[in-house]
Amino acid sequence: MSHRHVLQVFEQYQRARTQFVQAVAELAARPQNVETLRSAGVMSLLRPLLLDVVPTIQQTAALALGRLANYNDDLAEAVVKGDILPQLVCSLSEQNRFYKKAAAFVLRAVGKHSPQLAQAIVHCGALEMLVICLEDFDPGVKEAASWALGYIARHNSELSQAVVDAGAVPLLVLCIQEPEIALKRIAASTLSDISKHSPELAQTVVDAGAIAHLAQMILNPDAKLKRQVLSALSQIAKHSVDLAELVVEAEIFPVVLTCLKDSDEYVKKNGATLIREIAKHTPELSQLIVNAGGVAAVIDCIGSCRGAVRLPGIMMLGYVAAHSENLSMAVIVSKGIPPLCACLIEESEDHIKAAAAWALGQVGRHTPEHARAVAVANVLPTLLAMYMDTCSSEDLQMKTKRALKNILQKCTYLPALEPLLHDAPPNIMKHIVGQFSKVLPHDSKARRLFVTTGGLKKVQEIKAEPGSLLQEYINTINNCYPEEVVRYYSPGYSEILLERVENYHPVL
Repeated sequence: MSHRHVLQVFEQYQRARTQFVQAVAELAARPQNVETLRSAGVMSLLRPLLLDVVPTIQQTAALALGRLANYNDDLAEAVVKGDILPQLVCSLSEQNRFYKKAAAFVLRAVGKHSPQLAQAIVHCGALEMLVICLEDFDPGVKEAASWALGYIARHNSELSQAVVDAGAVPLLVLCIQEPEIALKRIAASTLSDISKHSPELAQTVVDAGAIAHLAQMILNPDAKLKRQVLSALSQIAKHSVDLAELVVEAEIFPVVLTCLKDSDEYVKKNGATLIREIAKHTPELSQLIVNAGGVAAVIDCIGSCRGAVRLPGIMMLGYVAAHSENLSMAVIVSKGIPPLCACLIEESEDHIKAAAAWALGQVGRHTPEHARAVAVANVLPTLLAMYMDTCSSEDLQMKTKRALKNILQKCTYLPALEPLLHDAPPNIMKHIVGQFSKVLPHDSKARRLFVTTGGLKKVQEIKAEPGSLLQEYINTINNCYPEEVVRYYSPGYSEILLERVENYHPVL
């Protein structure tokens, strides 16, 4: 057999391997094929191809494995059990950029499913190799490595700490300064995933100088980059007053408020989340946001969108209002109550309604003036109906009950309280009757109105435990009126009168 014939056999074998691995990679891209590929034993066939002498076969085998591992955690587990990770890690340091990208994709696909699978990646020494890839000349390799590190770090603080210990953070901060938008996005996302777990991890990101570079990108025209930048700053600011102040010192106000008008819903949501995470810490930080026009901007944002996008804005208004009377008044003056009421009525998700109820409770809990501002929006009957609705979630019932209690204990605006007398259960009724017992002794006009609107009659119908607080409040109200008036509106008094008529003998 000639030399050419011998080589031909090897060429055919190489072509067959190439065709096989390309076909598997294409089939693995479609979810409906994955189970068939698995049952055909594709994992054990791909493994030796990772060490193939032909670079394109190696790369395509890694791509196919990545697609399979990405599909579900069972297949990712099969990659770990098949001892494939050590091979990938060994090759990461010496292969070309295409292979590095494919190998990083496999690590990301395995690591995303669970902390246990991510731990397996750490265990085989992949972090050090991925960090080396962050210094690669090719931006695509940096992007793939950053993505894999982010998927590992997002699970918990231990894995995040492992990523930090491998030296990733300073290199990720360099990556967000690169010109490629895709690399900036993924690096910012990974910094966000590292920062979210603890103040210490967030501090590591801050110490690497991330805040200044992230803050500069708030006005970048790319929406996906803005989402990640705002998320990273939120994850840093949420942990402590000091970290929130560092974010504010990067002069994010008022520029961050433009994000609340962005056409991208996630930019709006993440912008509102960042403002919320700063506002929640102290009255001073909340006041700074108010002074920058932040409360008005968030109120406009809540009014212009629907669904989950509203949630961080709703909570931000609640946090601001909770801090002090003046800050709560800033929410009222900025016309914050109508959009919060709208959220309560329009939204279908109970957790969003619960947040709106909580925020309204924070606005109304300070003084009679604050409570009146909430009460005149006619929101108290809505809160009561949600509290009493058996279909409401436990959280919504708890939040509406607490909001009602907060507002009622300060509300002296009786016209808003009177409709509640007819429907409220005893645990809410005591707060309503309590407010009447505070106001009626000092207001003759209100006493008259209370009779003509049927309030006094309703109070006589309430069955209170003798000696209870509710009974005391009822006695206080009754003492505001002549005895015969109270008797006249008591249940059964008309029968007594009729009986007296029947028993009356006319004097002729």
